[in-house]
Amino acid sequence: MGARVARMFRNINLENRVHRELTKEKPRAAPRHETKLAPSADVSDAADSVNKKNDPLLNLLKSVYVESKDPAAAAEAPQEVPAGEEAARRPLKFSLPGDAYGLVELTDVPKGKLTIAEALKALSSHQRQPQTWTPEKIAQEYSLDLKDTKALMEFFVPFQVHIIPPKTEKAKQIKAS
Repeated sequence: MGARVARMFRNINLENRVHRELTKEKPRAAPRHETKLAPSADVSDAADSVNKKNDPLLNLLKSVYVESKDPAAAAEAPQEVPAGEEAARRPLKFSLPGDAYGLVELTDVPKGKLTIAEALKALSSHQRQPQTWTPEKIAQEYSLDLKDTKALMEFFVPFQVHIIPPKTEKAKQIKAS
């Protein structure tokens, strides 16, 4: 309530006060600091010194040789694969029918690698039959490292569906068909 009253007093005759401020004469700019030289003479001297050729400095510049290497790029550089390991490939175990995701159909993959279709097939097999499809068997079947296979089984779990039962019996529930 008090704010309304204060706003009314503050806004009384607002248009007249604004008009008065706008019609006031604009403040003058502060005077510039006096300099000894004319600005045009100072600029021309600087331009001459920049454009003039300085032979001793040019000779020093020609003698400089800089070689730099980025340590981060050296660490990320791909390691060269020996010719014998490059040929170590295995035939494809499983592929999706048709042109999967618009990718070119593969016939073989490097050892230690999986295609998306193979990874999903291996993970779903392990999820359905964990006693049969152990990480050791999957690593042997797909020529993988056992440590990587165990990490894959532990941290990547596809297609888990949890059905939460209703709290009351009257609640609607989707019937499994």
